[in-house]
Amino acid sequence: MFPGTWAAQTPDKPALVIAGSGRVLTYAELDERSLRLANRLRDSGLRHGDVVALLSDNTPETYEVYWAALRSGLYITAVNHHLSADEVSYIVRDCGAKAIVVSAAKADLIAALDLDLALEERLAYGGVVEGYGDYEAALAGAGAEPLSEQPHGDDLLYSSGTTGRPKGIKLPLPDYAVDEPGYKYVTIFGGLYGFDESTVYLSPAPVYHAAPLRFGGVIHATGGTLVMMEKFDPEAFLGAVAGHGVTHTQVVPTMFVRLLKLDDAVRTSYDVSSLRCVVHAAAPCPVEVKQRMIEWLGPIVQEYYASTEANGATMIDSEQWLAHPGSVGVPLLGVPHVVGEDGVELPSGGVGTLYFEREEFDGAPFEYHNDPVRTAATQHPEHPSWTTVGDLGYLDEEGFLYLTDRKAFMIISGGVNIYPQEVEDLFSLHPAVLDIAVSGVPDDDMGERVVAFVQPAPEYAADTTGLADELTAYARDRIAHFKVPGEIRFRHDLPRTPTGKMVKGKLRDAYVAEMPSSAR
Repeated sequence: MFPGTWAAQTPDKPALVIAGSGRVLTYAELDERSLRLANRLRDSGLRHGDVVALLSDNTPETYEVYWAALRSGLYITAVNHHLSADEVSYIVRDCGAKAIVVSAAKADLIAALDLDLALEERLAYGGVVEGYGDYEAALAGAGAEPLSEQPHGDDLLYSSGTTGRPKGIKLPLPDYAVDEPGYKYVTIFGGLYGFDESTVYLSPAPVYHAAPLRFGGVIHATGGTLVMMEKFDPEAFLGAVAGHGVTHTQVVPTMFVRLLKLDDAVRTSYDVSSLRCVVHAAAPCPVEVKQRMIEWLGPIVQEYYASTEANGATMIDSEQWLAHPGSVGVPLLGVPHVVGEDGVELPSGGVGTLYFEREEFDGAPFEYHNDPVRTAATQHPEHPSWTTVGDLGYLDEEGFLYLTDRKAFMIISGGVNIYPQEVEDLFSLHPAVLDIAVSGVPDDDMGERVVAFVQPAPEYAADTTGLADELTAYARDRIAHFKVPGEIRFRHDLPRTPTGKMVKGKLRDAYVAEMPSSAR
């Protein structure tokens, strides 16, 4: 189903509510406005397989654009508005957008863009943006008659760029109409988490990210209400749960940490009993953090592991996780294989590169847009239907998957593999540590050495004297000494994306730039 189905059945029901401002978009409004935009885009010359770029903060209009694309057989590329103008320009050019819709709230960024494109349409909402047409006027002037055909579109999203320039992930367009069953995210996650007309789903993350964007679409396809936060704040999150009677939500582990670090009196003052399912994904969750979340909320915590590439997925519920702490679960999509450096599959317990096998595809299930070399590099040399996004892990004897880190982040010091994730997890709930990133830097003797970049908690930030020694001793008491950071650097903030992923390359590059050239 899609919003048009629910507009006919429950026209006045909120399809979307903005948690802070209280703005509401009903199903009737979502259906009509997305249809008018779809007609406008078609009148402007966009056809099946063309791309609409979206640059926006979290607003109701984002889903008008999303559904206009999906009901027209178009791709939608939602762009991270926290990127630089050069990076945003690159993505809009690389995806080959024929139209772009922007939020006036990002006017400064938009003014700095360099878009050498023959765009058929440029629209802005929420205010005037020079060089862009008025979004509301465009909708008012477009027809509201149903499209003669509504082939299903899809998203064409870009990786977060934590290990290099963002890569566009282009999946084949579905071969059915938007009002026909079969869309993969509805099929996979709708039943798994019990999404239906009674669902009130809280989305605290930026809508340009794959999971928030796609899950919001699933909520609309299944007739629930999407409550969207403008940005995450731990106490405001709890207030939204209590105030809207939220039944489902999806978060990232850093949000768990922020919630757990609230004063107990604050955290327990909010009624969260309406919650039926709390999903987390996007990054590994420290064992102690997840244990405490289950103790607080009960066995309603669900986890899935997947990627924007959608080449495979696993899932695990609370009961399974308590029996297999640290695991990200069993296969949900595709068959996992853990492979050594020689390309040979490893036995249970062996740490290697994680591949997913998708037999239903003749070759890779996705491609990196305009980058056949990178696409080919994701495929196993002997099994083209096995693909990897570069994560490392292992399978236990029962087939449960455990992640150790990204291959690009692994540190090799003195010939020994060190996984930064293990060290970061150790400090996740330390009261003095607000955030931490561990990286390897060049070292003449060891090849690489371990450095920790720490954002201290506010009460420790004014005076960090002795804190490095305290954290070092804390680590030496709990992990092997060769894993303990040899240096700890304190920073006012760390370059973590709003979706919870640490951009370690910026930290490492800045550190290396400060080193003497002879030591690099």
